Amino acid sequence: MRFLVLLNLLLALACSPLASARTLEQIRADGKIIFGTEGTYPPFSYFDGAKLTGFEIELGDAIAKKMGLRTQWKTMAFDSLLAGLRQDRFDSVLSSVGITPERASAVTFAQPHYCSGGVIVSTDPAIRSVATLAGKTVAVQSGTTYFQKVQKIAGIKEIKNYPHDTDAHAALINHRVDVWVTDRFVVKKVLQTNPNGGLKVGDYLFIEKIAAAFAKDNAALAAAYNQALASLLADGTYKALSEKYLKEDIRCK
Repeated sequence: MRFLVLLNLLLALACSPLASARTLEQIRADGKIIFGTEGTYPPFSYFDGAKLTGFEIELGDAIAKKMGLRTQWKTMAFDSLLAGLRQDRFDSVLSSVGITPERASAVTFAQPHYCSGGVIVSTDPAIRSVATLAGKTVAVQSGTTYFQKVQKIAGIKEIKNYPHDTDAHAALINHRVDVWVTDRFVVKKVLQTNPNGGLKVGDYLFIEKIAAAFAKDNAALAAAYNQALASLLADGTYKALSEKYLKEDIRCK
């Protein structure tokens, strides 16, 4: 559903020393796969009190179970996750990472586990299209595809980056910005939680495929993950989790 890490970060990753990623055999011997995620991106990955939960968390747990593994989750800022993968801090990043050519040059992507896109959100119903963003201040999360796309729109007054998407949302609600650009499913969850919050959803800026990321040389692990994901898509587990958190089946059509 989201996200292009800035090109200079990817270049830095490409030039940095590569830690030795754990192989599928090593992970199976350990009995545990370690996922990196953000933890501040409801309904996909967030804390309910002290418990980490969300669509991607339950999906990752189910995939690991299909692989005969337990899960361990590590959380960090979204724009640090791919660097953490490069440093072997976890075996995979499962955190609504959008597939882009730049990212694909640095990591191995699994098959997409959902498709989404960035939408325009405002409290002003007149702000709906790219053309209406002229002269406006726009909030986006740092390190995301939304930031990349918004940068390319001519006429925007200012782009404000926030470390978490929830901060960008708060900036809109508190009238510090005119527009929030984020994933359509994030907005859907916000509207379900607070239907009278005054948010108006406009047009898509772009559509993207979302997938787990693995170390570039860890194709065997990605293949095992893909096999488990395919099984969950076929047996109804994916559909049940998707409808639990998103009220619809969000697999790529």
